[in-house]
Amino acid sequence: MSRSEQSEILTILRASPGRRVLGVGAVAALGFLSLYVAMAQPPGSLVWQAFLLLVGGLALWLADAMRRATALTVELTRDGLRTSDGEIIAALDQIETLDRGIFAFKPSNGFLIKLTQKAPARWQPGLWWRLGKRIGVGGVTPGAQSRVMADLLTALKRDEIN
Repeated sequence: MSRSEQSEILTILRASPGRRVLGVGAVAALGFLSLYVAMAQPPGSLVWQAFLLLVGGLALWLADAMRRATALTVELTRDGLRTSDGEIIAALDQIETLDRGIFAFKPSNGFLIKLTQKAPARWQPGLWWRLGKRIGVGGVTPGAQSRVMADLLTALKRDEIN
């Protein structure tokens, strides 16, 4: 199989525009509200005011991180999962299992991947995360796209074994 066939994109998982706006907006609203309360109605203690300022700043930072992350897409190729900017999420030969079950610790509308070996921790809020041997894909993504990607990934793994 040629390199161009291996890097052919089989399916794409992108953030739903409505969920993206709702997710980023909710986190940004928390940030602005915390900053407003800290400045307009400061609590009696300076410690609580500093806490509100910290929470507000962190929430605004997280909202921007989610905005940037959800602008990207997750792509499935015959090599594995990657983002639209070329970052490798998981190579196909490193994927051990895939879980879409109700009780799996997975993102909303997504799936959980278990790797054969640990990988560096990474987090793209609303799109995917990786911690140790586990990768969660999903969040503000449509469930139908996630199911298609999980099914194709399962089929690719079966073909690799057989």
